[in-house]
Amino acid sequence: MAGPLAAARLRRHAAGDVRIATITGVGTMPGNHVFVMKFSKVYPLYVQKAERKQRTREEVDQVICWLTGYDRAGLHRQIEQESDFQTFFAEAPGIHPNCGLIKGVVCGVRVEEIEDPLMRKIRYLDKLIDELAKGKKMEKILRQ
Repeated sequence: MAGPLAAARLRRHAAGDVRIATITGVGTMPGNHVFVMKFSKVYPLYVQKAERKQRTREEVDQVICWLTGYDRAGLHRQIEQESDFQTFFAEAPGIHPNCGLIKGVVCGVRVEEIEDPLMRKIRYLDKLIDELAKGKKMEKILRQ
């Protein structure tokens, strides 16, 4: 599963809106609504996805910290403050300069073709978590 996982799987539709498939059903809302989703609600889903594939919370944190520049304390402070994705990325110490090397498809959309900078960062994170869950080596995930 991709996107902010089972709680909010995003798919682009011809009308330009985003369908959000949740555990409870499917609804339609403008694409920018994902920006106000609480990172603290999605983070446990990232961890669950990784742990189902025998990866660890520490590895999830490592991937998130690599992308955003947060240290673990800063990451967990954002979770405790229940920051939304917009705030989470706005307050990130620095997006990794190698994030442009993240390529591929998330929810049927190529991450490198996403025009909105915030949505692209969210999709970068989704792609990294997907790679972690698929068993990729950490050196490859972190583009080293």
